[in-house]
Amino acid sequence: MRTVLVTGTGGAGRTTVAAATALAAAREGRRTLLLTTDPDGTPEALLGTGPLRSAPGRPADRLPWSVPVELAPGLWAARVVTDEWFRGELAALQERGHGLLDMLGATPLDDEELTVLPGVAAVALLRALRAAQAAPPGAGWDVLVVDMPPAPETVTTLALPEQLRRYLRRLLPAERQAARALRPMLAQLAGVAMPAQKLYETAERWERELAAVQSVIESEATTVRLVVEPGPLADRALRTARAGLALHGCRVDAVIANRLLPTATSDPWLAALSGQQQAALKELYEQWAPAVPVRELPHLGRDPQGLGEVPGLGDPRGAGDAFGAGDARQADPAGPGGDAGRAPGGLAALAGAVGVPEPRPDRPAPDPWTVEDRLADDGVLLWRLPLPGADRDGLGLVRRGDELIVTVGSFHRVLPLPSALRRCTVAGAGLRDGRLEVRFAPDPELWPKRP
Repeated sequence: MRTVLVTGTGGAGRTTVAAATALAAAREGRRTLLLTTDPDGTPEALLGTGPLRSAPGRPADRLPWSVPVELAPGLWAARVVTDEWFRGELAALQERGHGLLDMLGATPLDDEELTVLPGVAAVALLRALRAAQAAPPGAGWDVLVVDMPPAPETVTTLALPEQLRRYLRRLLPAERQAARALRPMLAQLAGVAMPAQKLYETAERWERELAAVQSVIESEATTVRLVVEPGPLADRALRTARAGLALHGCRVDAVIANRLLPTATSDPWLAALSGQQQAALKELYEQWAPAVPVRELPHLGRDPQGLGEVPGLGDPRGAGDAFGAGDARQADPAGPGGDAGRAPGGLAALAGAVGVPEPRPDRPAPDPWTVEDRLADDGVLLWRLPLPGADRDGLGLVRRGDELIVTVGSFHRVLPLPSALRRCTVAGAGLRDGRLEVRFAPDPELWPKRP
């Protein structure tokens, strides 16, 4: 399944771009689900649909999203229902552990007492990614477009499975689980289930779930689209987001420059704003293109509402005609100074310009970290870590045993060293052209000696 995660700077129009991307994919004849994490009614107002409500039935039996609403042929929309999912998971956990709770004399929590805890929204979102991927053939979707939180929160969420798996391995090492063979005998002697056994069983289940979610994130079929409203303040935020995504190996397939004002105007105030946008847009092209395409979306003069006119949902031309002669940067005729009585432009006016997610194979993405052998020339091994957007002031590097802890701004990642580098010492590092290059010199005591 093709997965597109749409994030970006705050207030840049992530929900709009996600919806337009989903519509563009549906027009190509691909069954598409638009999944939003926005808890308020903004997606409903944008899509022109009723409330996205949870499915009836027991919470533990439901998927972590609301009942998908069909907006157009091949296009559905749903919301991640964090509250209901959390209550269902906690109720199921209490049911599985009722014997232990009774033994401890604990009183189970009632449904009315359960409130969402901080951080649960990220876990619910990851669970939704896994659930969509696990749908049986013919019952799921070809494309999943997710309206993600702002970029810093998205980076933290996507890094969560790997971090939690590392914590589990440290707290409950696999080699210690061999002693579980003695626990059934101890449980018979005590007459109750041993908590340690339940603990390891729970850890194993979490490990399987986290590994499955991480495989979705690391798949070549999963990419990120960054949305930005060009401007001097947004540029630095986008650089930070780019570095954080690169640190965790996330692939960006497009940068969406949203709400571009018309350049041909006689209004000096509007011309100044447009000029500022164009200067920032030029920097975007210099930083990203041609490796990552930059797509331009016009300011429609008002917020889009509803799908708008959807000419032939399978029409490969998309909605370019909505701008007039296919010009995606032409302002809406009903924009500033236009006919105020016209209905607001719909998402069809943006679907063609935002671009259809190109097909990608659902397989593990290539490892972006590469090791170059320079032993013959310089006596070192060079480990290259692509970190575009990073700057030296916010970069940190610590060697701890067989791991390298890399910090970029507020993000950090613990990277296991390749086997050859574990027998080396760090001889230096430098940031060049958006790549962190770490030099490793062989340790004479550990490096294999030539006969």
